Amino acid sequence: MTTLIHQRVAAAQQGTNPTVITRMRSGWVVLGDVQFLPGYSLLLPDPVVPDLNALPPEPRSQFLTDMAILGDALLEVTGATRINYEILGNSEAALHAHVFPRYATEPEELRRKPAWFYDWDMAPRFDWERDRPLMNAITEAIRRQVTRSDNG
Repeated sequence: MTTLIHQRVAAAQQGTNPTVITRMRSGWVVLGDVQFLPGYSLLLPDPVVPDLNALPPEPRSQFLTDMAILGDALLEVTGATRINYEILGNSEAALHAHVFPRYATEPEELRRKPAWFYDWDMAPRFDWERDRPLMNAITEAIRRQVTRSDNG
């Protein structure tokens, strides 16, 4: 079965996915197609598997570690107050993790709710020119986080 996740990973492998932030040990970090929460990113496994439970223990641990490293990097770069992590898999039978920076400046009616309560149709779309500096900063922060975890 080919899902959007399979397509995005294939494009990342071919160097044609403009949303790619960086490659990690377990897969690809990409910026979300919408940026209602600046820095909203996803971790896509490479190779793609149906769900977290399909991964053997070591690759599973690596995926979860990479997800947390991405969250640490987003905290560093965005000034977010916390990070929300979501692995759903209800509409795409392919593992992927949504990593949402959450901000104190969010509207009161949305700040305590899941990010899915935002109007995704009205959100700013990914824009390579606008988003590239943020993507570069996330890449550098991930590199620092990986170096710390490798040395620590």
